Amino acid sequence: MTTNPIVRCGSDQRTHDEIRLRATRLAGALTEMGVTVGDRYALLLRNDLSFVEITLAGAAIGAIPVPVNWHWRGDELTHLLTDSGSKVVFVHTSLLPGLEEILPPGVQVVEVAEPVTLTEAYGIAPTRLTSRYRDVESLIASHDPATTPVTDPPLAVIYTSGTTGRPKGILRQPFAPGAAEETLGLMLPIIGLGPGMRTLIPAPLYHTAPNIHLVFAFALGCDIDIMVKFDAEKMLRMVEQHRIQHIQMVPTMFVRMVKLPKEIRTRYDLSSLEAVVHAAAPCPPDVKREIIEWFGPIVLEYYGGSETSACVSCTTAEWLEHPGTVGRPIGGADVRILDPIDHHEMPVGETGDIYIKPLPSWPDFTYLGNDAKRREMEVDGYLNVGDIGYVDADGFLYLSDRRNDMVISGGVNIYPAEIESCIIGIDGVSDVAVFGIPDPEFGESLAAHVEVAPATTLTDDDIRSYVAARLAGYKVPKVVVFDDHLPRHDSGKLVKRKLRELYWRDRSDA
Repeated sequence: MTTNPIVRCGSDQRTHDEIRLRATRLAGALTEMGVTVGDRYALLLRNDLSFVEITLAGAAIGAIPVPVNWHWRGDELTHLLTDSGSKVVFVHTSLLPGLEEILPPGVQVVEVAEPVTLTEAYGIAPTRLTSRYRDVESLIASHDPATTPVTDPPLAVIYTSGTTGRPKGILRQPFAPGAAEETLGLMLPIIGLGPGMRTLIPAPLYHTAPNIHLVFAFALGCDIDIMVKFDAEKMLRMVEQHRIQHIQMVPTMFVRMVKLPKEIRTRYDLSSLEAVVHAAAPCPPDVKREIIEWFGPIVLEYYGGSETSACVSCTTAEWLEHPGTVGRPIGGADVRILDPIDHHEMPVGETGDIYIKPLPSWPDFTYLGNDAKRREMEVDGYLNVGDIGYVDADGFLYLSDRRNDMVISGGVNIYPAEIESCIIGIDGVSDVAVFGIPDPEFGESLAAHVEVAPATTLTDDDIRSYVAARLAGYKVPKVVVFDDHLPRHDSGKLVKRKLRELYWRDRSDA
């Protein structure tokens, strides 16, 4: 049990008490800037201790933080700031030029200086405050702590990734009395987190899971390490150095870890780990099995959506008994597999659209400015978050793919995630994206964009031969392209839209 919990990020660290004081001073500054209960303010920030303090500031006055994917530019950023109605945006200095190009009228800017470890991690030149705007440290120094009591502080507004159309802002209702405690009681066992543990967050804080994880861990008095930027070996070093007990990860991180040379994998003492939990995307079964063999029976998995939170989970033992599953429903949550056309329930083992009934204690939500879209995704209280899968006879759920990623070739449904899981097993392959491209005979055929490690000599025939030896012939990619860097969100999700556009751009039926 940590007696004096600390939050670390890079070379900076502060105690929980220090962060609370700074957060409440920021809350006082936000009040002076006209931000009040229910108002929203944006965070255009990389991982940094300031992100923690600015996020927590809203809770003190009932305002709602809106984390922004700092990779976004132009129209994406304009849409988020205007759609969310953010009154203030906090921004790292190096990201100011992109913000200033599109800054909507009336939005106030607060500048945040980057610490040296952040600029070094991203290879950007050291920055200095521009003095064109107020800065976060001056606001903290010049304001008294806010004292307005808030009984039910709202959760952040998280914007979906926007794989199809514009990203949508998820605005949740406040928890009902006692519901937050009930939710926490159900969630902690499935994510393996307990009061006072030493936890590590290696993912960007603007994503749903790490953002909620941060809030939960802080409330539980956990010692929290936040990586400025994920690096597989550095994460292992941090586990050893800080005796980390708990980590939340995504499958892409697992892939990068198992690709490390054996001498690096065995160099660090990981015996302090008690739980490693993952979510956000399907994990190739061979990769997960290797992670379990490495870390031991401490690997937990959960599934849900940004809209629904976790609704399904599995332990290591359950996964080994049902390889490939993401688990079965927890608490009062439920899952149905429905036909995409008439919404009848599919038989056990047959693939269809996954519909989730969230935990009874989880607050309802709408999409900012688009409640109709929220209603379209619901059938009898169950929500469709865009995934395809099936349930086995024991009630365990399996993901096949995203509905928008499914390929229909000659009338046959093909799930690229299965092929990606196969190709990632090839020695020398670092990453892969499989998707549909136009085909004059079959409507669609398969393309695989493959990222390989330096000095790898794989050919397109090597890729096809490997797949052909393990999967049905119609799952062998027709086109294989070697790519220097595949587009991924920092959450690990592939941005296939950017790759597909290269092939479908001139097609009227795209």
